[in-house]
Amino acid sequence: MIYFDNSATTIPDDRVLDTFNKTSINYPGNANSLHSLGIKSKELESYATSKIGKILDLRNKEIIYTSGATESNNMVLKGIASKYKSRGNHIIISPLEHSSVTKTCSYLESKGFVISYVKLNSDGRIDLEDFKNLINDKTILVAISLVDSELGIKQDIKEIKKICDNYPKCYLHVDGTQAIGKIDIDFDDMDFFSMSGHKIFGLKGIGLLIKKDSIVIDNLIHGGKSTTEYRSGTPPLPLITSLMRAIELVTANILDNYDYVWKLNKKITDSLKKYDNVHINSTEKSIPYIINFSIKGVKPETFIHAMEEENIFISTRSACSIGDYSRAVYAVYKDKDIASSSIRISLSYKNTMEEVLEFNKIFDQVYNKLLLR
Repeated sequence: MIYFDNSATTIPDDRVLDTFNKTSINYPGNANSLHSLGIKSKELESYATSKIGKILDLRNKEIIYTSGATESNNMVLKGIASKYKSRGNHIIISPLEHSSVTKTCSYLESKGFVISYVKLNSDGRIDLEDFKNLINDKTILVAISLVDSELGIKQDIKEIKKICDNYPKCYLHVDGTQAIGKIDIDFDDMDFFSMSGHKIFGLKGIGLLIKKDSIVIDNLIHGGKSTTEYRSGTPPLPLITSLMRAIELVTANILDNYDYVWKLNKKITDSLKKYDNVHINSTEKSIPYIINFSIKGVKPETFIHAMEEENIFISTRSACSIGDYSRAVYAVYKDKDIASSSIRISLSYKNTMEEVLEFNKIFDQVYNKLLLR
């Protein structure tokens, strides 16, 4: 099997699974219980949280465990909207955001909030001049993905934060699901940050919301005592320690892994450029982990299923995307033909050059078969 759909989900690392299993067996107590088993679990929970903070250098930041980035994004958007609606009702997002952001914003729009979509430059980055024109004294939140899941475009968060800082009532939320473990992240450049464990060879069902500790938001989930006042529920200790292990592993060699994946990317993109009917959608601002392209005259579903028959797994676009074309690709190229035929390859540092060469060979066979039939 050649698995090139890592942006949708990664295959769990055996060492992460081992941590999950050992915690499940050796720490059966509820971390909120007062007996010795509970105290033992609480100590491990605190250790895991502290270690995540040290690995990511989360000074003055609070770690909130969630079920994943979708919940984290909902928590920020709804929590800010509820807590600070007296300050303003304006939220700014980009056309590249995940559906957990866009659909939540649609919900908030039905409640009277005003949602603005900032324009993009031709390379897919935020048009900072348009952003400056949109943001105002009524803006309470800006939500921008550091790296989007479809084109892999890395935004200039530092410059966006500088503009936000001119408006003290406005916070910046960064969806970093496709960025963590792939590029260096300066958490001082943002007020909130979301991520999912299953994107970094961890397990499904666990993620983080990283929040500047001076900011107060309204709860999304109410109930009893937990790891934080902002998110109730029994602490999922095996998932928490497995996330700690996944973060530890994936951040260990970011620069070397980036360079390695860039070589894999180049081998594929150089091959794709040879085909007249292929349009590469990823831009110069895309990180190498994602290659988005379109094949004119071929339905993306037809192509990915033809590749699947050869035991190669890629995707049409984000696994959570909605509609019959890629909104992200359309936002950059303004071409529905390209947007409706987009295909995504998402690599990881665990992929090999041998897999890439085999992919290129099979791609050629499938491409010619579908175009010439």
